Amino acid sequence: MKQRKHLRRLGIIYQSHPRYFITVCMHNRRKLLAHPEVHEILRRHWAKSLDLYGWAIGSYVVMPDHIHFFCVDAESKVSLSKMVGSWKQWSAKEICPLLGIEAPFWQQEFFDHLIRSGESYSEKWEYVRQNPVRASLVPTAEDWEFFGHIDYA
Repeated sequence: MKQRKHLRRLGIIYQSHPRYFITVCMHNRRKLLAHPEVHEILRRHWAKSLDLYGWAIGSYVVMPDHIHFFCVDAESKVSLSKMVGSWKQWSAKEICPLLGIEAPFWQQEFFDHLIRSGESYSEKWEYVRQNPVRASLVPTAEDWEFFGHIDYA
């Protein structure tokens, strides 16, 4: 199977604290993420992100085979790729033994989109919040238990 080429990230960002929309998928799109203990591990590792990497994690939705979250470069300690890569590495080290599976846990790449305005953020968040409803997992977004906010809403 031919692998798609990932678009390069922008070289220069003219925002002082850019906000990104991130999508991370499980390796082979396995449906193992919608689990209370996995959710807690993900939250715990996101909560360390501001202190360790300088990235504030905002709203998120954990779907069975992928995750969407928003983040802001608050202190520029490391690049976006370094922050996401470290989060994926440390979360996988806890989740794999919990679920009794072997690595790789996450897909190698991730998708990022620079949020350019408050309106864009609101639209993206509403779209992401409705993901479990569109997937017929719950009747309303509020019924989905695997979502929340870390550093900001």
